[in-house]
Amino acid sequence: MKTVLRNGRILAGEDFRDDVAVLIDDGRIVALAAADDPQLAAADEVVDLGGGWLMPGFIDVQVNGGGGVLFNNRTDVEALRTMMAGHRRYGTTGMLPTLISDDAGVMARALQAIRDAIAAQVPGVLGIHLEGPYIAPARKGTHDAGKFRVPDADEVQMVTSLDNGITLITLAPERVPAATIQQMVANGAIVAAGHTAATYEEIRAGLDAGLTGFTHLYNAMSPLQGRDPGTVGAALEDAGSWCGVIVDGVHVHPASLRVALAAKPRGKVFLVTDAMPMVGSDNPAFELYGEVITAVDGVVRNAAGALAGSALDMVTAVRNTVKLLGLPLAEAARMASTYPAQFLGLGDRYGQIAAGYQADFVLLDRDLQVQATWIAGQRD
Repeated sequence: MKTVLRNGRILAGEDFRDDVAVLIDDGRIVALAAADDPQLAAADEVVDLGGGWLMPGFIDVQVNGGGGVLFNNRTDVEALRTMMAGHRRYGTTGMLPTLISDDAGVMARALQAIRDAIAAQVPGVLGIHLEGPYIAPARKGTHDAGKFRVPDADEVQMVTSLDNGITLITLAPERVPAATIQQMVANGAIVAAGHTAATYEEIRAGLDAGLTGFTHLYNAMSPLQGRDPGTVGAALEDAGSWCGVIVDGVHVHPASLRVALAAKPRGKVFLVTDAMPMVGSDNPAFELYGEVITAVDGVVRNAAGALAGSALDMVTAVRNTVKLLGLPLAEAARMASTYPAQFLGLGDRYGQIAAGYQADFVLLDRDLQVQATWIAGQRD
């Protein structure tokens, strides 16, 4: 069925345009066309966007939970469906459900759940993010250090076995041999540094071995200092790598985020939520490693006071990027869609409103509140 989206401010290229309509057919964008273009007349459905902001659907590569579900506690297809539905309310049309450090058996079940969800065409599930357990005790955050280990050859094969989606692995490069990182990358995984106490030199070695990203920049990693650049210094210096950032006003000071944006080439910093189950749920509490954790005033901490993920959603991250960092809405939207798609190697199919791309959109009103989403041309 051919559908036309018209009368909106459409993010096409560098900025928003109000002189084009979007033609969709079979889940993909066929064309951006002038309102009087004859090919639009053949549409089966015309949707009036009411002057709203139409952007590429948001892509979140770090989603621990949503809709009341924590992925570590529910490694099944219905849990993934619930998580995705919880985040779709806030503009997310693609995500990597994220499993934090756990036992090999839980990891294997999580991978199978992702494989099954993608095979069942659960909307929005693009792959998996394994955040740990190959990380540093000194920068563990809320992760259980009792789960930490160095993967052997069999485990490397297991964690890179997803054959129908993206695999992102966050690890501490000082804990994992370079040859192991190289094998993960050779097996098709994307590898990022995070929860790491690495020196600058150790991060450089990790980049040489195949690291291409940094997980929640500034958080749970060795800081930039004058005589010790650490992980942050290496991340900011390296032009080829990507950095995910949590723009909630809690995890990172806005000035530090502006420094990252100034240091990195445009397009190499993107938004993540690091969301926990309360996003898309009325319940502010969840259980992790047997401990009940509750969000207080929107901030999620464990009993020891460590930040334990966030209660952030993607549309709020976009609003915060405009308000706290002073970026134009178009660039904030790209940080939530175009740039994460490129990081995942999906930039030729997702993250833009252009002919040939999947028809994933989010429609915002003048207050930047979500009015509707589409995944593969299907409206929520």
